[in-house]
Amino acid sequence: MKNGLTERQEEILNFLQNYINVKGYAPSLREIGKHFNIVSTFGVKRHLDALTKKGYINSDYNISRSVTVIDLNRPKQKTEIDAALNNEVPIIGRVAAGQPILSFENIDGYLTVDQRIKKNFIDCFALKVKGDSMINAGIYEDDIVIVAPNKNVLNGEIIIALIGDEATVKRFEVNGDKTFLIPENNIYQPIDVTYREDFSVVGKVVGVIRWYN
Repeated sequence: MKNGLTERQEEILNFLQNYINVKGYAPSLREIGKHFNIVSTFGVKRHLDALTKKGYINSDYNISRSVTVIDLNRPKQKTEIDAALNNEVPIIGRVAAGQPILSFENIDGYLTVDQRIKKNFIDCFALKVKGDSMINAGIYEDDIVIVAPNKNVLNGEIIIALIGDEATVKRFEVNGDKTFLIPENNIYQPIDVTYREDFSVVGKVVGVIRWYN
C-alpha cells in the first residue's frame, strides 16, 4: 500500500492511472463513482480531495476531466525529452468543432501514439474535439485529433485554425480570392476568413483517435 493511503484511496489512484494511460484523459466524477459504486459525486470528491492533499494527484472540479496523477518517481514537470522518449504527444486544450469556444494554449496531459507518427510529424500534438461540425469527415465529439504544425496547408486539407485566441477544426478552402473554413456538417455555414486579421493556421490534422465504450 502506498504511503499514507487507505485501501480505497489506493484503488481509486490505480483506477485513475490506468484510465488515463489507456484513454489519454481523466475519468469524470460520475465514471469514478460508477466504477466504485459511490452514489454521490460528493463522495468521489472527498476521495479526490484526500489524494490531492496527500500529493498523489492534481485536480480542479471546475474543469471537466481535469485530474492528473503525479508520478512520485519522476520529476514534477514532464519535459519535451520525456515525451519524445515515450512516443508521447502533448494534449493541448480542446478544439471547438462546432463553434470556436475554448482556447487551445494549455497542455492538459500527454498521449502515447504510434512511433511512426512521431517519426513522420515532428512536434505534432493532440487536441480534443468539442462539437459536431466535422462528423461527415469522420471526426466526432470527444475524438482526439493529431496535428502537425504547418502554416502552409493545401486546399481541401483538414486543419486547426485560430480565430482570435480560440482553436477550431475545419476544412481549408481557397476559392478565387476568398478563403473559407468549411464544416463537414450541413447544419453549419462556412466561415469566411478572407479579411479576418485574427485568423491563422496552426497545422494540419494527420490522424484521429477514438475510444469506444
